[in-house]
Amino acid sequence: MEKSRTTVRSASPVVPFLPIIVVGLIHLGAILLSLHGLAEWTKPLLMPALATGLIWGAPQRRSPAIVLGVVALFFSWVGDVTIPWWFVVGLVFFLLAHITYLVLFVSRLAVRRVQWWAIAYVVWLVVLLMILGPHTGSLLVPVIAYGIVLSAMAAFASRCNRWVAWGGALFVVSDSLLAINRFLPDAGIPLADFLIMVTYIAAQTLIVWGLLRHERARAATA
Repeated sequence: MEKSRTTVRSASPVVPFLPIIVVGLIHLGAILLSLHGLAEWTKPLLMPALATGLIWGAPQRRSPAIVLGVVALFFSWVGDVTIPWWFVVGLVFFLLAHITYLVLFVSRLAVRRVQWWAIAYVVWLVVLLMILGPHTGSLLVPVIAYGIVLSAMAAFASRCNRWVAWGGALFVVSDSLLAINRFLPDAGIPLADFLIMVTYIAAQTLIVWGLLRHERARAATA
């Protein structure tokens, strides 16, 4: 019976992602159409939709990699809910999400060495802190800590398959846009809210997709 369930999941790898596709499109459409109520209502549904897909598509739902993935999505969900109202609290939960992803990448998903191009994340962090540092005020230390963990997560994502690596890179893009939009509002990023969310949703989805690809390959060889 377990083998049959695994075969069904492997035969339809996109189906578990239907919840995040539907909720994500509604959320992004609401942002573009300035339907603020709908955007606020759908944002808390994003990570539960993706977690549903992760559990749905997992060949072994209790495997450590799947559990870590669910935990990271839970922390991200709390961050989504809290960051509009309590920025520091939201930042802490996203920090926990990145730490969980970092543990996941290093302990479960690594298939190669850190790639040479991951040095770009160090350069990115230095440049971004030089630009934003004078504008962060009392949040300078938390922002530096967050940036270090985020860049480490993205760098170690390069050790995983290409979907996870791209997910880590897009997370850096999303959080960079969020930081610039918050601390340098005069930068005037066009469609800032849309760009932040589309890269965030893509980042999380690619990480989950790469996680499931890795787990299915591992289950098949086992």
